[in-house]
Amino acid sequence: MTGAARTSRPGLWGGLMIGTAAVILALKSSGAINGPTAYILTIIPIAFMFVTARSLASARNPACGPAGNRAARRYTMGMMATSIAYMLGLGIAIWTFNNLEPSVTVTWGLAMLPIAPILAMIYVMGRYIVEEQDEYLRHRAIIASLIGLGFVLAIGSFWGFLETFELVPHVPGWWAVPIWAMGMGLGQAWQSMGQKMDSSDEE
Repeated sequence: MTGAARTSRPGLWGGLMIGTAAVILALKSSGAINGPTAYILTIIPIAFMFVTARSLASARNPACGPAGNRAARRYTMGMMATSIAYMLGLGIAIWTFNNLEPSVTVTWGLAMLPIAPILAMIYVMGRYIVEEQDEYLRHRAIIASLIGLGFVLAIGSFWGFLETFELVPHVPGWWAVPIWAMGMGLGQAWQSMGQKMDSSDEE
Protein backbone atom coordinates (compact mmCIF):
# COMPACT_ATOMS: atom_id res chain seq x y z
CA MET A 1 0.00 0.00 0.00
CA THR A 2 1.39 3.42 -0.96
CA GLY A 3 1.86 6.32 1.42
CA ALA A 4 -0.86 8.24 -0.42
CA ALA A 5 -3.33 5.44 0.17
CA ARG A 6 -2.49 5.26 3.82
CA THR A 7 -3.09 8.98 4.31
CA SER A 8 -6.44 8.79 2.49
CA ARG A 9 -8.08 6.24 4.78
CA PRO A 10 -10.59 8.22 6.83
CA GLY A 11 -11.98 4.98 8.24
CA LEU A 12 -8.63 4.19 9.87
CA TRP A 13 -8.30 7.61 11.49
CA GLY A 14 -11.96 7.66 12.46
CA GLY A 15 -11.49 4.30 14.14
CA LEU A 16 -8.45 5.58 16.03
CA MET A 17 -10.45 8.62 17.10
CA ILE A 18 -13.30 6.47 18.45
CA GLY A 19 -10.92 3.93 19.95
CA THR A 20 -8.82 6.45 21.88
CA ALA A 21 -11.97 8.21 23.10
CA ALA A 22 -13.35 4.85 24.30
CA VAL A 23 -10.10 4.04 26.14
CA ILE A 24 -10.12 7.42 27.89
CA LEU A 25 -13.77 6.94 28.85
CA ALA A 26 -13.04 3.44 30.17
CA LEU A 27 -10.08 4.69 32.22
CA LYS A 28 -12.20 7.49 33.65
CA SER A 29 -15.11 5.15 34.46
CA SER A 30 -12.82 2.63 36.18
CA GLY A 31 -11.20 5.32 38.31
CA ALA A 32 -7.76 4.79 36.77
CA ILE A 33 -7.59 8.49 35.88
CA ASN A 34 -9.38 11.46 37.36
CA GLY A 35 -11.61 13.97 35.62
CA PRO A 36 -8.99 16.63 34.80
CA THR A 37 -6.63 14.00 33.38
CA ALA A 38 -9.42 12.62 31.19
CA TYR A 39 -10.17 16.11 29.92
CA ILE A 40 -6.53 16.73 29.09
CA LEU A 41 -6.29 13.41 27.23
CA THR A 42 -9.22 14.37 25.01
CA ILE A 43 -6.76 16.25 22.81
CA ILE A 44 -5.73 12.85 21.37
CA PRO A 45 -9.10 11.83 19.83
CA ILE A 46 -9.60 15.48 18.84
CA ALA A 47 -6.31 15.33 16.91
CA PHE A 48 -7.46 12.14 15.19
CA MET A 49 -10.75 13.87 14.37
CA PHE A 50 -8.84 16.54 12.47
CA VAL A 51 -6.77 13.91 10.63
CA THR A 52 -10.01 12.09 9.72
CA ALA A 53 -11.52 15.26 8.28
CA ARG A 54 -8.35 15.98 6.31
CA SER A 55 -8.34 12.42 4.96
CA LEU A 56 -11.95 12.81 3.82
CA ALA A 57 -11.03 15.99 1.98
CA SER A 58 -8.02 14.31 0.35
CA ALA A 59 -10.08 11.27 -0.67
CA ARG A 60 -12.60 13.54 -2.40
CA ASN A 61 -9.89 15.34 -4.34
CA PRO A 62 -8.10 12.80 -6.56
CA ALA A 63 -6.23 15.60 -8.32
CA CYS A 64 -3.96 16.01 -5.29
CA GLY A 65 -0.40 15.78 -6.57
CA PRO A 66 2.74 14.11 -5.19
CA ALA A 67 3.80 17.24 -3.29
CA GLY A 68 0.43 17.36 -1.57
CA ASN A 69 0.73 13.66 -0.75
CA ARG A 70 4.13 14.23 0.83
CA ALA A 71 2.69 17.04 2.92
CA ALA A 72 -0.21 14.81 3.95
CA ARG A 73 2.13 11.98 4.95
CA ARG A 74 4.28 14.32 7.01
CA TYR A 75 1.19 15.79 8.62
CA THR A 76 -0.28 12.38 9.48
CA MET A 77 2.97 11.00 10.89
CA GLY A 78 3.60 14.23 12.78
CA MET A 79 0.15 14.17 14.37
CA MET A 80 0.55 10.53 15.35
CA ALA A 81 4.01 11.14 16.85
CA THR A 82 2.98 14.25 18.79
CA SER A 83 -0.22 12.62 20.06
CA ILE A 84 1.71 9.60 21.36
CA ALA A 85 4.39 11.86 22.87
CA TYR A 86 1.67 13.93 24.55
CA MET A 87 0.00 10.89 26.06
CA LEU A 88 3.28 9.42 27.32
CA GLY A 89 4.56 12.76 28.61
CA LEU A 90 1.33 13.47 30.44
CA GLY A 91 1.26 10.02 32.02
CA ILE A 92 4.89 10.23 33.17
CA ALA A 93 4.43 13.77 34.51
CA ILE A 94 1.27 12.98 36.48
CA TRP A 95 2.61 9.71 37.92
CA THR A 96 5.90 11.30 38.97
CA PHE A 97 4.21 14.35 40.49
CA ASN A 98 1.69 12.25 42.44
CA ASN A 99 4.06 9.54 43.68
CA LEU A 100 7.61 10.89 44.01
CA GLU A 101 7.11 14.40 45.44
CA PRO A 102 9.57 16.06 43.04
CA SER A 103 11.28 19.36 43.76
CA VAL A 104 10.06 22.60 42.19
CA THR A 105 12.83 22.44 39.58
CA VAL A 106 11.91 18.89 38.59
CA THR A 107 8.21 19.84 38.52
CA TRP A 108 9.01 22.55 35.97
CA GLY A 109 10.61 19.87 33.81
CA LEU A 110 7.62 17.55 34.28
CA ALA A 111 5.26 20.32 33.14
CA MET A 112 7.25 20.55 29.89
CA LEU A 113 6.63 16.87 29.05
CA PRO A 114 3.02 17.42 27.89
CA ILE A 115 3.58 21.05 26.84
CA ALA A 116 6.33 20.31 24.29
CA PRO A 117 4.20 17.84 22.25
CA ILE A 118 1.34 20.36 22.16
CA LEU A 119 3.66 23.01 20.73
CA ALA A 120 4.96 20.43 18.26
CA MET A 121 1.39 19.55 17.27
CA ILE A 122 0.65 23.20 16.50
CA TYR A 123 3.85 23.35 14.44
CA VAL A 124 2.81 20.24 12.48
CA MET A 125 -0.56 21.82 11.68
CA GLY A 126 1.08 25.05 10.51
CA ARG A 127 3.71 23.23 8.47
CA TYR A 128 1.02 21.27 6.65
CA ILE A 129 -0.66 24.50 5.53
CA VAL A 130 2.67 25.83 4.25
CA GLU A 131 3.76 22.62 2.49
CA GLU A 132 0.42 21.55 0.98
CA GLN A 133 0.64 22.31 -2.75
CA ASP A 134 -2.96 21.49 -3.59
CA GLU A 135 -4.85 24.80 -3.42
CA TYR A 136 -8.15 23.15 -2.52
CA LEU A 137 -6.76 21.20 0.43
CA ARG A 138 -4.72 24.17 1.61
CA HIS A 139 -7.80 26.40 1.44
CA ARG A 140 -9.78 23.90 3.51
CA ALA A 141 -7.02 23.67 6.11
CA ILE A 142 -6.76 27.46 6.41
CA ILE A 143 -10.54 27.87 6.76
CA ALA A 144 -10.64 25.10 9.38
CA SER A 145 -7.79 26.75 11.30
CA LEU A 146 -9.63 30.08 11.27
CA ILE A 147 -12.79 28.38 12.52
CA GLY A 148 -10.76 26.77 15.31
CA LEU A 149 -9.30 30.15 16.23
CA GLY A 150 -12.82 31.61 16.22
CA PHE A 151 -13.91 28.91 18.66
CA VAL A 152 -11.05 29.80 21.03
CA LEU A 153 -11.77 33.54 20.88
CA ALA A 154 -15.54 33.18 21.25
CA ILE A 155 -15.61 30.51 23.94
CA GLY A 156 -12.63 31.96 25.82
CA SER A 157 -14.12 35.46 25.90
CA PHE A 158 -17.59 34.19 26.79
CA TRP A 159 -16.36 32.01 29.65
CA GLY A 160 -13.86 34.63 30.78
CA PHE A 161 -16.55 37.26 31.30
CA LEU A 162 -18.76 34.79 33.15
CA GLU A 163 -15.80 33.85 35.32
CA THR A 164 -15.04 37.53 36.02
CA PHE A 165 -18.52 37.96 37.46
CA GLU A 166 -18.16 34.68 39.43
CA LEU A 167 -20.95 32.94 37.53
CA VAL A 168 -18.90 29.92 36.49
CA PRO A 169 -15.82 28.12 37.88
CA HIS A 170 -12.29 28.73 36.65
CA VAL A 171 -11.19 26.75 33.57
CA PRO A 172 -7.45 26.01 33.07
CA GLY A 173 -5.76 27.72 30.15
CA TRP A 174 -4.70 24.43 28.54
CA TRP A 175 -8.29 24.05 27.31
CA ALA A 176 -7.42 26.50 24.49
CA VAL A 177 -5.66 23.83 22.40
CA PRO A 178 -8.42 21.17 22.62
CA ILE A 179 -11.04 23.81 21.78
CA TRP A 180 -8.93 24.99 18.83
CA ALA A 181 -8.48 21.43 17.54
CA MET A 182 -12.19 20.69 18.04
CA GLY A 183 -13.11 23.83 16.12
CA MET A 184 -10.81 22.82 13.26
CA GLY A 185 -12.32 19.35 13.12
CA LEU A 186 -15.84 20.77 13.04
CA GLY A 187 -14.70 23.26 10.40
CA GLN A 188 -13.47 20.43 8.19
CA ALA A 189 -16.70 18.50 8.74
CA TRP A 190 -18.75 21.59 7.88
CA GLN A 191 -16.80 22.07 4.65
CA SER A 192 -17.24 18.40 3.75
CA MET A 193 -20.99 18.67 4.28
CA GLY A 194 -21.12 21.81 2.14
CA GLN A 195 -19.20 20.10 -0.65
CA LYS A 196 -21.51 17.08 -0.49
CA MET A 197 -24.59 19.29 -0.70
CA ASP A 198 -23.14 21.18 -3.66
CA SER A 199 -22.42 17.91 -5.45
CA SER A 200 -25.98 16.71 -4.81
CA ASP A 201 -27.41 19.96 -6.21
CA GLU A 202 -25.33 19.63 -9.37
CA GLU A 203 -26.66 16.12 -9.95
